[in-house]
Amino acid sequence: MPKTILIADDKTNVRTLVREYLTGEGFRIVVAANGREALYVARQEKPDLILLDIMMPEIGGYDFIRAYRKDRETPIILLTAKLDETDKVLGLELGADDYITKPFGMKELVARINAVLRRSERPSLDPEVLAAGGIHLDRSSRVVRVGEQPVNLTPSEFDLLYILMSTPGRVFSRSDLLLKLQGSTLEGIERTIDVHVSNLRTKIEPHPSKPIYIETVFGVGYRFRPE
Repeated sequence: MPKTILIADDKTNVRTLVREYLTGEGFRIVVAANGREALYVARQEKPDLILLDIMMPEIGGYDFIRAYRKDRETPIILLTAKLDETDKVLGLELGADDYITKPFGMKELVARINAVLRRSERPSLDPEVLAAGGIHLDRSSRVVRVGEQPVNLTPSEFDLLYILMSTPGRVFSRSDLLLKLQGSTLEGIERTIDVHVSNLRTKIEPHPSKPIYIETVFGVGYRFRPE
């Protein structure tokens, strides 16, 4: 069954161009012309991935993420004409998984889509279940528990936690983590990793400002604290 992708963009030419190209790549496409319509379509169609323009009428992209993340953890790639890194980071902080800056090439867009989809459901010969420090991660069911409490993570947050937990004590640089998450460096910025780590800490740490699981190794990167 083909993967369903929601294209949420108020520009008709963007929707048409991306829809035609992705349809040719074998995806099933649904579209929305504004944020309010995008929320309705997303809740009805339950897409496998959302391409989301930041600047949309009625409900903007950031507000869409705030509303939709209450329902589902569907992967979201931001389509942004903004060049300010702060705008991209805000989207990641709210729960987006990746971003691509307009104008973009179709091949790059497909590469980003496939990378994010792989992160959300790829099979692997690596261990399916990890447990450390009270955190239980099941890769096959994509479930994370801290103690007995389930925690909802985006695909990027889940995979980042898996990478760190799989080798406790190993220090990963930001560029290493970015490469493992995206499959290539492409347009990525290392600040992306800091945002995902901050979001993870908010969800799994008893006191995010004083983390006990994900440690910062100053000047290098991050590691999962060995027991």
